[in-house]
Amino acid sequence: MNRPTLIDATLAVEDRIALLTLNRHDLRNALTGSNLIDDIITTADWVNRDTDVSVLVITGAGSAFSAGGNIRDMAERGGDFAGDVAECEERYRRGIQRIPLALQNVEVPIIAAVNGPAIGAGFDLANMADIRIASEKAKFGETFLNLGIIPGDGGAWLMQRLIGYQRAFELTLTGRVIDAAEAQQLGIVMEVTSAEELLPATIKLARRIADQPPKGTRLTKRLMKMAQRMELKDFLDLCAVFQGMCHNEPEHLSAVNRMLEAMERR
Repeated sequence: MNRPTLIDATLAVEDRIALLTLNRHDLRNALTGSNLIDDIITTADWVNRDTDVSVLVITGAGSAFSAGGNIRDMAERGGDFAGDVAECEERYRRGIQRIPLALQNVEVPIIAAVNGPAIGAGFDLANMADIRIASEKAKFGETFLNLGIIPGDGGAWLMQRLIGYQRAFELTLTGRVIDAAEAQQLGIVMEVTSAEELLPATIKLARRIADQPPKGTRLTKRLMKMAQRMELKDFLDLCAVFQGMCHNEPEHLSAVNRMLEAMERR
């Protein structure tokens, strides 16, 4: 399948790994006041339709992962932040709020390679990934209240599911910015690397996942997402159906045969 045309981001694909790079360093990769919202959503839709992709990696070009909202537009009550209550509501619903909905539905694992500051909606974007790996230069801040606004893109829903209500409450209500080491301690990021090793370490993990049977990988991610909102009995019924699908896939037999061959060589 042809790759989508993006405006403010770049997309590279190699060995079943798609690398989406937010490419508005001049705006510190702000999601509003740029075309990054549409680029992210376009990529999410394409990944679901392209069965040759098994992992999506998201990172930022330049010094920042993403600064979130464009503060200059906020100050001028322009762009995505113009208008009365009803107009602002509509812009949020048809703008930035499409990102969490789109990424929630991505069928392949998403890894955020957080290269620098992830602030406000940029922090929330990182938290929409399944796994986060951070450069030692990364910083994280749920800083909406510092600007007199609330996390309008789903951050209050995302972070408490990631690190628990109490920790998420403290970070959200204080607007405190934390470094990569504290983010790892809190469980926000899985690993911290040097700036030089961030992408190699991320791609290494992505390649390990991408080497798994692709259809089974997509079904497993769907199961893990659905487990968060299902009762055990209903979930086990779903597992039985998905397992039946896997047992009838050629990739299952190929994997079993490889395992048997490896055992015979021991």
